[in-house]
Amino acid sequence: MSGPHCLGKQAWPELVGEKAEVAKEKIERENPTVRARFIKQGHYRTMDYRCDRVWVWTTEGQTGVVVEVPKVG
Repeated sequence: MSGPHCLGKQAWPELVGEKAEVAKEKIERENPTVRARFIKQGHYRTMDYRCDRVWVWTTEGQTGVVVEVPKVG
C-alpha cells in the first residue's frame, strides 16, 4: 500500500538480492524524503504507516541481502 500523499518513489523492486547498505544508499538518494530502516526477515515491525520510512527486509539486518521489495510505509 502506498499513500497518495507520499512524495517521490514508493517501491524499489530492483533491489531484491542487493546488499542492504547499497539498497539503503539508493533508496535515500532516489527519495530524499525517506529513511531506510533495516529489519531482519522473520522479525516483527510496527504496523503504523509513515511516508518517511522504507522497510528494508534483509537476511541479516544491515549486513545482509534484501529479500523483499522495499516499500514506503
